Amino acid sequence: MAKIWIDADACPVVIKEILFRAAERTHTETILVANQPVRVPPSRFIKSLQVSSGFDVADNEIVQRCAAGDLVITSDIPLAAEVIDKGAEALSPRGERHTKANIRARLNMRDFMDTMRASGVHTGGPPALNQQDRKAFADQLDRWLATSQRK
Repeated sequence: MAKIWIDADACPVVIKEILFRAAERTHTETILVANQPVRVPPSRFIKSLQVSSGFDVADNEIVQRCAAGDLVITSDIPLAAEVIDKGAEALSPRGERHTKANIRARLNMRDFMDTMRASGVHTGGPPALNQQDRKAFADQLDRWLATSQRK
């Protein structure tokens, strides 16, 4: 059965709570990967995996362990691209699905914004997560869960 992998270092608490409820409701194995301890509720479906500190260590662990059909929750565009290449699906905490059709454009935009910031342009960060983002995430998660359980 497909699993859910969470890039837990940057995942908002409210999104983790949605994922915890979904894991229990659907009996879907859900693994939080982080380079620091992550609290998870007692559950046979929810686990945390602490990796050593370092650049992209958690991302690399997710890429190594995920499989085709799994879902990866991340706002990290390069991580999303890598898991898509493995046949997994990627979803941002804002409910944006990363797909083969859109990931290259998102990587290009990310690289462009990095270049802008490196040249001194203040680009600002993303807006705070709002109720629409939470709903969009929950809706996309429910779609994935419904599809993955039919397989």
